[in-house]
Amino acid sequence: MKKIISLVLIIGFVFYSCKNEQKTEEKRIPTVTEIAPVSPEMMKNAVIYEANIRQYSPEGTFNAFAKDIPVLKELGVKIIWLMPINPISKIKRKATGDKFTSEIEDENERKKYLGSYYSVSDYKAINPEFGTLEDFKNLINKAHENGIYVIVDWVPNHTGWDHPWITAHPDYYTQNDRGDIIDPINPDTGESWGWTDTADLNYDNMNMRKDMISDLTYWVKEANIDGYRMDVAHKVPVDFFETVSTELKKIKPVFMLAEAEQPDLLINAFDMQYGWEAHHIFNKISKGEMTVKDFDDYMVKIDTTLQDDDINMNFVTNHDENSWNGTLKERMPDNKNIFTALTYMMPGMPLIYSGQEYDLNHRLKFFEKDSIPKTKGNYFELLKKLGQLKNSNPALNGGKVAALYERIDTKNDQVLMFERSKGENKVIFIGNFSNNEQTVKDIGLGKMLDYIAAKNLEFNKKDIVLAPWEYRILIRQE
Repeated sequence: MKKIISLVLIIGFVFYSCKNEQKTEEKRIPTVTEIAPVSPEMMKNAVIYEANIRQYSPEGTFNAFAKDIPVLKELGVKIIWLMPINPISKIKRKATGDKFTSEIEDENERKKYLGSYYSVSDYKAINPEFGTLEDFKNLINKAHENGIYVIVDWVPNHTGWDHPWITAHPDYYTQNDRGDIIDPINPDTGESWGWTDTADLNYDNMNMRKDMISDLTYWVKEANIDGYRMDVAHKVPVDFFETVSTELKKIKPVFMLAEAEQPDLLINAFDMQYGWEAHHIFNKISKGEMTVKDFDDYMVKIDTTLQDDDINMNFVTNHDENSWNGTLKERMPDNKNIFTALTYMMPGMPLIYSGQEYDLNHRLKFFEKDSIPKTKGNYFELLKKLGQLKNSNPALNGGKVAALYERIDTKNDQVLMFERSKGENKVIFIGNFSNNEQTVKDIGLGKMLDYIAAKNLEFNKKDIVLAPWEYRILIRQE
C-alpha cells in the first residue's frame, strides 16, 4: 500500500512539475502581436524615431525603452529604428580617441568603455547590455500594439574582430597582399577610414553573401521585425541589397532604409535614403554660409534625380551628428525650430533622434554609458504638434505617392514659401531664414489657420512681417 501511495505521489509531483514548466515556458515566450503589413499606406504620413537603447535610459535596456513607446506614439512616430542590437566585439574594442580598451591598464577605467555598436561580434545574438531575446521580442510586440513598426540597424560592411567568421571563414574578409584581414579602406586615398575596431567584409565571396542573408532573414522570422536600416549602404554592392530585399519580402513586406544618398539603391532595394545634402544645407543656412536659394537648387535637383516613389529621410540631428558634429544648440543656436518644422513640411519623412524630443543639449558619448534628459518642454510640444499634422493631413504625405510641392515666389530671397497639396488638402509653409526681420508683400491667401499659433487669419493682399527665423504653417480653411 505504501508503494502505491509513493507511486501516486511521484506521478502527481512529475505531472505538477511538467505542468508548471509548461506554464513557465508559455509565460517566457512572448505572444506575437500582429500589425498591418508594411505598405505605401503606412509610409505616407510616418515619423521615424532613432532609438539609442544604451543612452535612452539609466538602465540602457530594451525593457526601459519599451515603457516609453506610448510617448513616442504621442509624437506621431510610426517607425522605430533601433541602433544595432548585436553584441559588441571585445577584441580591438574602441575606448576613446584612437585607443582600444586593451591599452588601458586601469581595470575600472577599462570597464567604462563599451565599444561601438557598429563593431558586431555575432549577427544572430543580442547585446547582453540591452537584455535578452525575450526582452527584444517584447519590445517589438509593444511597438506593434501601439501601431508602430520596428526596423533594426544592420552593419553589412564589416564585423568586429571576434566575429566567428574571422576564424571559420577568413576568406569572407578583405585581405592584404600578406593574407592579413584588414579594416575598411577609403578607396580614394588607400588609407584606413579609422574604423580600426572592425574587419572589412569581402562581397566578392558569394558564400559570405549567402550567410549574411541567412542572418538577416533570421530576425524577421524569429522576432517579427519589420525591416532594416543598413549602415554605410553606399560601401556595399547594390545587387546584394536587391537580393536581400527580394529574400526578405518572401517572408513578409519590409521597410528598408539606406544610410546613403544614392538613387540606384532606391530602385529595387530600399524605400528610403538619408537626406544628407539637405541636412548640410540646413547647417550652413543656420550659420549664414548658404541661403534659401541653395535649398531651392536642392529641391530642383532631387526632382530630377529621384523617382516619384523614392523617400528622403529629413533630419536636423542623428547619432553621428550629435556625437561627432555637435548638438542642435551648437549647430543651430537660435533657429532649430524653423529647420525642425521644415523637415516635416518638405517632401519626405522626418526623423527624431533619442533625446531630441527632450531638447538634448549635450553630445552623447559614443563608446561609454551616457543618458538623455526626460523633461517635456516647448520643443517636445512642437514635435508633438508637427507629428499630429504629419499623421493627419494628406497635404504632407511624403511616401510612395507624395503630395505635391510647389514653390511660391515671395520676391524676397531670405524667405522660403511653398505649398504642399493633395486633392483638396493644402498646407503652406513660409519662413524667414535670416537674422533680420523680413516682409513679404501682398499675400492673397484668403482664410487660413495659423497651425502653430492656433489662430484663424485672413490674408487678402496683406503683408506678412516675419521676425528673424520666424515661420508660419498655414492651412487653408476654404
